[in-house]
Amino acid sequence: MSGSSGSGSAAGALLRRQLKQMQSDKDIPGISCGLVNDNNIMEWEVMLMISDDCKYYGGGNFRAHLTFPSEYPLMPPKLVFQAPIPFHPNIYPSGELCISILHPPEEDRYGYESASERWSPVQTPETILLSVISLFEDPNEESPANLEAAKLLREEREGLNKDFRRRCRRCVRESLGED
Repeated sequence: MSGSSGSGSAAGALLRRQLKQMQSDKDIPGISCGLVNDNNIMEWEVMLMISDDCKYYGGGNFRAHLTFPSEYPLMPPKLVFQAPIPFHPNIYPSGELCISILHPPEEDRYGYESASERWSPVQTPETILLSVISLFEDPNEESPANLEAAKLLREEREGLNKDFRRRCRRCVRESLGED
């Protein structure tokens, strides 16, 4: 097997175990994982099925790719949502997720995050995806990747309008193939 797909590496062996564990664990609601390409353990396709009681994104099914570097677990993977991309303060319009635990394990040169909030090898695909689901439950508009979404969420929380909720519901409908 080729090392370029991670199949013969230590990272590849760890990821194979982690994927098998997640696929067999029935106690992880709302998360489904597989490979984008059967020959590459370093790139997973995930489906996040957001529970109906989630305030803004309830009932949505959002697809993403989780791409692991060869240095995994010492360095974090990257998570990129696939079309339709959720309208969310912590998701860039390109689909890339911005969350502290996926930032490299070093001091933040801008001083927004402590090293303890950033990537650590104790994180797993499961903890990453559970953190992403919690971001759908409680978006963080304080350090936004999508400025428009953060602004609309802030306005909605202040009771100024319902535009954020409308945009989110549209994303949920698109994720279900209804738009």
